[in-house]
Amino acid sequence: MASSTTTFISSTSFFCRKVHPKSSLANLKHKDHEHILTSSFFDPTAFTLKSSRAITTTPLGLRRLPPSRVNCAAASPSSTLPAALLFDCDGVLVDTEKDGHRISFNETFQERELGVTWDVDLYGELLKIGGGKERMTAYFNQTGWPAKAPSGEEERKQFIASLHKRKTELFMALIEKRLLPLRPGVAKLIDQALGQGVNVAVCSTSNEKAVSAIVSNLLSPERAEKIKIFAGDVVPRKKPDPAIYLLAASTLGVEPSRCVVVEDSAIGLAAAKAAGMKCIVTKSGYTADEDFLNADAVFDFIGDPPEERFDLAFCGSLLEKQYVS
Repeated sequence: MASSTTTFISSTSFFCRKVHPKSSLANLKHKDHEHILTSSFFDPTAFTLKSSRAITTTPLGLRRLPPSRVNCAAASPSSTLPAALLFDCDGVLVDTEKDGHRISFNETFQERELGVTWDVDLYGELLKIGGGKERMTAYFNQTGWPAKAPSGEEERKQFIASLHKRKTELFMALIEKRLLPLRPGVAKLIDQALGQGVNVAVCSTSNEKAVSAIVSNLLSPERAEKIKIFAGDVVPRKKPDPAIYLLAASTLGVEPSRCVVVEDSAIGLAAAKAAGMKCIVTKSGYTADEDFLNADAVFDFIGDPPEERFDLAFCGSLLEKQYVS
């Protein structure tokens, strides 16, 4: 008869292992199967989800679980470092979508008198399409093009490009006024990586000017000088295609398997995994209910002490394949 296993969860960094009921942590042996940590494994006695911004933890949670569950233990400091730490922008660096990009799209539609408004729920659905120009094109193809839009295919592409250019200008004004803050822990993790000589890049489907404005204005010009940006139309196919992550690895001169990606959406996760990279998901307002079963780890945010969820050492630990019986 199978016996249960014990789950150890700390409020700091952790990794996951599947443990044979009769094994001890001291006698674990390597096996060629890797287990994924998601919030679904959290012991409710150790983690109580209040919202995407608030989690209450106890110093250590212990609970007996069925043998099919995963055994998680506090990760020891790792000497392994990623070759590159790659961040998505919107929803990862800043929770920009609802009160940033959506507002800027709507202001653009209003200025052009298109009679279009994207409410919160509709925009959440549209986010399943990577890229602002692609998002508008898909929406108009489905609902009908505005009366002021041209009829020819090439003219419509120019029309969409002009809308997106104005939307980007409005969005950048929000960023320059610092009306949208960095998410918790972003600056900390980037500083840890830069301090250890790890390549840092931002890989986004958003317009390059908008991403650069976020990095420069919110992360500081000093950090921005050390961060490579891959954004917008730098690749022909947007996420979930892996092209932007493969371009980043190639440009930085690193192996994709040595890269760790921080994403917030299912399409971003799909892009990172298709590129052969490790991927940590930090859920954002629009993505909390998406399917992240393929992620290497899932958190509500990166976090600063004393509310830190993970750090650079944890990112490195993902590269050290933890295979155990």
